[in-house]
Amino acid sequence: MPVFYDQMNRAVELSSTPRKIISIVPSQTELLFDLGLDKEIIGITKFCIQPAAKVEQKVKVGGTKQLNISLIKELNPGLIIGNKEENEQAQIEELMELFPVWMSDISDLDGALDMIRKVGELVGKDAEAGTLLSRIEQQFNVTIQQSDLRTAYLIWRKPYMVAGKGTFIEDMLQKCGLVNAFNGDRYPEISNEQLITAKPDVVLLSSEPYPFRDKHIREFESLLPNAKVKLVDGELFSWYGSRLLHAPEYFKELLNSLQSE
Repeated sequence: MPVFYDQMNRAVELSSTPRKIISIVPSQTELLFDLGLDKEIIGITKFCIQPAAKVEQKVKVGGTKQLNISLIKELNPGLIIGNKEENEQAQIEELMELFPVWMSDISDLDGALDMIRKVGELVGKDAEAGTLLSRIEQQFNVTIQQSDLRTAYLIWRKPYMVAGKGTFIEDMLQKCGLVNAFNGDRYPEISNEQLITAKPDVVLLSSEPYPFRDKHIREFESLLPNAKVKLVDGELFSWYGSRLLHAPEYFKELLNSLQSE
């Protein structure tokens, strides 16, 4: 029986190439579709929104942290693909007792590329994954000029939460040529006072998980009148699947706009 190792170094045994797959992470769902697994994907979460035309047709098995375990049992998948950070540990452990579950654990671009390669092997799409990896690596080989712009990347409101150290988002900020203004681990909550004290040159308001909009820009401009406040596409900063193809060009344009203002 073939044995595959996930990014938590767990052995996952598969009797054959899986024909019934449930993906419980949005960025990995998009990846599976882009690898050509339209028929094999039988279940996704309600937050799996890409590719838009294809996800509508799939069974929704709850949210990333509130899975419908009973429905998953009914679907009887041959493989579930999740993520250490995005899914709830107790639910994942319950599913591991019932089905093969492959987990990613990603904090930087290298981890994302490793995930794509391993998932390709897992689902019998080695060649497709290899082609995708080459295209992503080529995109990230484009040099983006580094800056000294101290940046606060907001992921949540009430309370404010920022992307800190050890996150995939921070690695993407660095690829974007920006410097993280916060040193806390993972996603620390911060107060108005902490935000002001950090003195960021740039405040980026992500479109996800909190849906920041134009109306929120004024809120931060009043706190930080000297900072540049911008809405950004959260998928291009936090999705670690095939959406990485589009990230470098987006980062280049963003940095150019910040430096020209």
